Amino acid sequence: MNSQSVITIGRQALELTLLVSAPLLLTALIVGLLISIFQAATQINEATLSFIPKLVSIFIVMVVAGPWMLQVLTDYMQRLFGAIPTLIG
Repeated sequence: MNSQSVITIGRQALELTLLVSAPLLLTALIVGLLISIFQAATQINEATLSFIPKLVSIFIVMVVAGPWMLQVLTDYMQRLFGAIPTLIG
C-alpha cells in the first residue's frame, strides 16, 4: 500500500460523504432560508420557529433518499473490502 492509494481512498471517502450528505444539507438550507424570509416578512422573531419544519423536511428526505444513500454507502464499502487483497499485496 503506497501513499497514492491512501490518498485515493481518502478522496473517494470525502466525495462519498459529500454526495450522501448533500440532499439533507440542501434541504435544511432551503427550508431555513424560506422560514427566515417568512420571519422577516411577518416580523416574527422566534428562533425555534424553523426547527420543526427543518426536522420534518429532513425526515421526509431521509425516507425518500434513504435507500439510495444506503445503496451508495454499501457499494463503496463492498468495493473497499473487495480491494483489500490488492492493497495489501
